[in-house]
This record gives sequence, structure tokens and C-alpha cells, in this order.
Amino acid sequence: MPSSMMYYEDTYVVLPPDMQEKFVTQPELEQLLHDLLADIQDALPYDLKNLRNIDEQVQRLVKTACDLDCGDRGLWQWYVVRLEK
Repeated sequence: MPSSMMYYEDTYVVLPPDMQEKFVTQPELEQLLHDLLADIQDALPYDLKNLRNIDEQVQRLVKTACDLDCGDRGLWQWYVVRLEK
């Protein structure tokens, strides 16, 4: 039986367009996505357009995606990582 720790998501690696990876916590990832989404509200991906506000858009991205195309700001990617064995 797998350990419940396998499903605990608290650290992410973020790959911005310049490809300098950063390790962030979930609240830091959410803030980063919030800031990116605030800049591209006029050009949102189709699956985010029907959500009422940026906070809902952020939660959708964290739970269902691993990248966001921000047009001129490039493609941002993030992945959950486990730092402890």
C-alpha cells in the first residue's frame, strides 16, 4: 500500500521561460500564477475563461495543469516534487 506521503504536494519546481528552475511552496506557486493570470486576462486559455475570478483560475491550474502560455511572457511550467525520501 502506498504511503500517504506520496500524495502530499507542498513543493513545486517552476520553469520560467528563461529556464532557471525555482523551487517554491504551493502558496508561492499560487501567487506566481495569480500575477501571471492578472497580466493575461484578455488572452486566457479557453478552459479558464468560464471561471469567475483569478483565484478560481489559479486553483484550476494548480489542480489540472502543469503549464501556462503567457504569450509575450513565454511558456511557464511547474511540477510537484518530493524533496524527502
